[in-house]
Amino acid sequence: MTPTTHSGVPELDAPAPTPVVPRVTRRQMLRASGVALALPLLDAFQPRGLAAADAGPIRRMVCICTPLGLHPAHFFPVEAGKDYALTPYLDIIKDLRNDFTVISGLSHPDVGSTHDSLYSFLTAAPHPEIRGGFCNSISLDQFAAEHIGGQTRFPSLSLSHEGFGLSWTRSGALVPSDIYPAAIFARLFLDGRPDEVQAQARRLRDGQSILDMVRDQAKRIQPALGSRDREKVDEYFTSVRELEQRMVVAEQWSKKPKPKVDAKPPQNNMNPADLIGKNRLMFDLIHLAIQTDSTRLITLLLLGTSLVPPIPGVSLGHHDLSHHGQDPKKIEQLKAIELEKMKTVHELLEKLKKTEEQGESLLDRTMVFFSSNLGNASNHSSKNLPVLLAGGGFKHGEHLAFDAKSPPPLCNLYLSMLERMGIEARRFGSSTGTLTGLETMS
Repeated sequence: MTPTTHSGVPELDAPAPTPVVPRVTRRQMLRASGVALALPLLDAFQPRGLAAADAGPIRRMVCICTPLGLHPAHFFPVEAGKDYALTPYLDIIKDLRNDFTVISGLSHPDVGSTHDSLYSFLTAAPHPEIRGGFCNSISLDQFAAEHIGGQTRFPSLSLSHEGFGLSWTRSGALVPSDIYPAAIFARLFLDGRPDEVQAQARRLRDGQSILDMVRDQAKRIQPALGSRDREKVDEYFTSVRELEQRMVVAEQWSKKPKPKVDAKPPQNNMNPADLIGKNRLMFDLIHLAIQTDSTRLITLLLLGTSLVPPIPGVSLGHHDLSHHGQDPKKIEQLKAIELEKMKTVHELLEKLKKTEEQGESLLDRTMVFFSSNLGNASNHSSKNLPVLLAGGGFKHGEHLAFDAKSPPPLCNLYLSMLERMGIEARRFGSSTGTLTGLETMS
């Protein structure tokens, strides 16, 4: 991205004594195209995409992963359809029964049974059980952000209790996650000092000038390219233009005051075992971010720890309990943890349900996808994942049961969610179509 390097690569923009077409090396092409290959296609800044987004009500998506799963017998109903008997975990949210759908049987077909399946939770990128050769792809939220991210101050929020998150770029790079509620609150709602605002605007302008330089470098090498490589460079130019548009939008947002809220800035919960307390802090922030339309795309990775959580009746570590080996005493302690976890989910859904926006509840406009990368943590199985989909304007109130031995891919649900966001996509990940049986209200 710079005109010269310390490694001896010649400066592409330097004036040549004679009009000689520069020699293109693989090293130079990787340097020249690295920015473009790492960038998303920002369809949100194309006029047609914006017009489509403005045509209907605001749609949002929250994706939450609990990395140590949920005990299947306490989560999945036995009966399919609308008349299923509530399980212990669903009983916690029974007052919202008509606002959520339970889905059983789904999984990612090419993701192995390992804790590392977490990396593919929102991407479905093939991940073997034995580590090695893994290359991730774009996550569901970042795919959506390419289309609608420019409509809010923050294209997306990647939140986590773990130090890494669920969001991945189109090139398979992990999106840095926010882990401290106080810092997240400040980003969302506290305006910076004048010098900080000016510094942010300067960084944006510097980024634009760097893009201008990279684009000129690419033009310089173009005469030496064949037809296929010219097509790649054209794609590169498109990516550069779209990033420039994104920077323009970001600079505009930097000049606008942030929304004001009555909530007090949260205090960070520094207890590494307190998954319930951490849940409540993040869920409160999610509600505020949605209520102020600061973003429409949020991911959150919950805590999966070996420590003993401060919950009455629990004396063993959460990870140990999730790998219970069918020990009834461990399952009972695990149930105590997961019941408390479901209570925090209920609190989030209830807040969204009670908050109105333009005659609708925030829950009606927000898909809340709560699931795990593990269907049975005791044996690391990544099959039959626990799936709860709430809100978002779908017809809810039932248990959609699929055959776990030959189910549709989980990405069929993801494709349905993208469609509900108003995003046209032929496929996502391993999808074969939208999810059968999941219908929208209108």
